[in-house]
Amino acid sequence: MNSKDYIASGILELYVAGSLSEKENEEIYKAVQENSELLAEVESIEKAIIQLTAATKKGASYSFNDIKNKIVTTQTKVIKIEKQKTNWLQYSGWAASILIGSILIFTLSKNSDLKEQIASEKLLLEAQIDSAAINLASAEKLIEVFRDKNIISIPLAGQKVSPTSYAKVYWDKKTNSIYLDAKGLPKPPEGKVYQIWSLKLNPLTPTSLGTLDSFTADTNKIFTINNANESEAFGITLEPAGGSISPTLEQLYTLGAVSS
Repeated sequence: MNSKDYIASGILELYVAGSLSEKENEEIYKAVQENSELLAEVESIEKAIIQLTAATKKGASYSFNDIKNKIVTTQTKVIKIEKQKTNWLQYSGWAASILIGSILIFTLSKNSDLKEQIASEKLLLEAQIDSAAINLASAEKLIEVFRDKNIISIPLAGQKVSPTSYAKVYWDKKTNSIYLDAKGLPKPPEGKVYQIWSLKLNPLTPTSLGTLDSFTADTNKIFTINNANESEAFGITLEPAGGSISPTLEQLYTLGAVSS
């Protein structure tokens, strides 16, 4: 068999794939070693296989000697030379199948990741919807409070330490609570917190209604605070974190008296 017959038969592709019998391997190996045209064809086939399989096995390297050694040490089913016509197409299909299989596995993996991402985003969206519903209900409640004619509205004006500051108290005596709109207060310094005071004026008697610990994080700056006192005025001071027993008058930010 001459060089053209070897190339046309498809036997060289099977030789590279390790699909020949030991006797056939030895025959082809001898022919390749003695014929530079056959050697060039084998190297060309090897290069094509590397290109086909590179996407499925990154980092792997091949050489003619590696393939030769594998062929010599492997027992395989005998395939008759005279029946191997256009086997290169079969071998190419085998390599392409590996590539397609790998792509399918990769796609399935990505689909699984996508499903997990969608599930996570769905939970987040549901939480946002719940939060929006709660915020809407709170907003509707506040609108009712602000429009209630029985609610007492007390504006708190800025004082010497912060003349531009302002706030407003909405006092619901039926529920013993106040709604404080503190949007007009500046962000407190690090380690400081605003504290709310209910005041009796004669004699001056302050009662703490608590601190606005969530002031910075709260977007709306509207706070609901319990107040069962007979308040005559309300004030807001800036105190050390944790609050103070009595108000620091030098840090009085806003003050407003209840109208009689």
